[in-house]
Amino acid sequence: MPQPFRSFVIFAGMRTGSNLLEATLNGVKRVTCFGELFNPYMLGWPGKEEIKGITAAERDADPQRLLRAVFTAPNLNGFRYFHDHDPRVFDAIMDDPACAKIVLTRNPVDSYVSTRLAWETNQWKLNETETPIRAAITFDPAEFRETLDQNTDFLERVQHRLQASGQAGFWLGYDDLRDPKVMTGLLHWLGRTDLAQVLPASDQVPQNPREMAEKVANFDEMQGELARLDPFQLHRLPNFEPKRGPSVPTFVAADAGAGLIYQPIMGGPTARIEAWLRGFGPLTRDFTQASLRQWKRAHPGHRGFTVLTHPLDRAWAALRIVVEGPRHGELRRLLRETHRVRIPQTGGLDDLGPAGQQPLLAAFLDFLRRNLSGQTTIPTHRAWASQSEVLSGFAQFSPPDLVLRDETLQRDIIWLCEAVGLEDAPELPARPPRPAFLRDPDLRKAAKQAYLRDYVMLGFEE
Repeated sequence: MPQPFRSFVIFAGMRTGSNLLEATLNGVKRVTCFGELFNPYMLGWPGKEEIKGITAAERDADPQRLLRAVFTAPNLNGFRYFHDHDPRVFDAIMDDPACAKIVLTRNPVDSYVSTRLAWETNQWKLNETETPIRAAITFDPAEFRETLDQNTDFLERVQHRLQASGQAGFWLGYDDLRDPKVMTGLLHWLGRTDLAQVLPASDQVPQNPREMAEKVANFDEMQGELARLDPFQLHRLPNFEPKRGPSVPTFVAADAGAGLIYQPIMGGPTARIEAWLRGFGPLTRDFTQASLRQWKRAHPGHRGFTVLTHPLDRAWAALRIVVEGPRHGELRRLLRETHRVRIPQTGGLDDLGPAGQQPLLAAFLDFLRRNLSGQTTIPTHRAWASQSEVLSGFAQFSPPDLVLRDETLQRDIIWLCEAVGLEDAPELPARPPRPAFLRDPDLRKAAKQAYLRDYVMLGFEE
């Protein structure tokens, strides 16, 4: 049986109804919601000097102290937490299964318009004796998109942490807050099964129960902007590729100038880059995350860089690695027997000649399309993993300062040298010639089908 909740948090945003939900909870004996406890601009509620004997300054110095004070106090205590509240307590909240997670959402357009109206009128809560100030706001598309992105990212982060930790949240919509059955269900879920019925708080009324066209001065413009958004992600690029790590052990460093550190993408011009770096002197390899930090500290002003390669060229390089790699015998067998890639039993790619290489590459590209879409049992090898995913892996620990391109490397590397104070750099080895058949339209089309995400996100040309 799950353990009873000892505390709760309400994950919400501005103008989602969190004030009403808090008032409902505070109307229940032995339940206390302490407002926006970790709002950087106030402590719980406007004008509050301290909570549980802790001031705002003391909270800012040690937020965990206030969190412990609230969570360990008698009865059931909690607070509201928005996307822009103190991030230092987020992990502690999510890692505590005894803290109930209530997730409150609202139509983002309603929330945005209500927030802008509250700023315009300075009316943030309204009871039945007060008169609402009628006003209309001007819809700002850029501001709305930023707000939408912030709240969407926040909710997705909460949901992912709940799922990853095996916890369940209680999800509420704005319209649920005035439903006694839902409020009763919420309190029962929190462990207060002694309550026969929980009525929503009655000391707050809707502030702007008007048609949206009356509340937005540029209503037609707003409709046009919303029509351009893609709430159902119809244009999303599917990504079933496994996440990749930062690959720190593959990094190569040179002490030249302020310091250069190359973050190779397998299948790219690694041999050329390393030959160029050796012209500066001995190289440092086999980094761990700890030793890389030490190297970076010892080289202030250093620059990390990586080099992107056209997906078709990289697929050709990956095929050569598969065909000629001494440890890929089992992979070659699977490709031949299961995935219709007729890799020769013996010999290398050069033994096939262009007439044999082109159809083999076409079959391999078809395999890559299926592999990167999660349609094969073979793990995605780093030799052919999408470059956008490799870059995401780098960013987990050490994002490169410069992302260069293989086709313009001779020019781009000048910027790199200038960045670390190098005037006399060794000459970059020449780019090896490409097989003529890589210009074949069908191969180029197949490469785009396999690496569509790279083409779109990284701007490769067909």
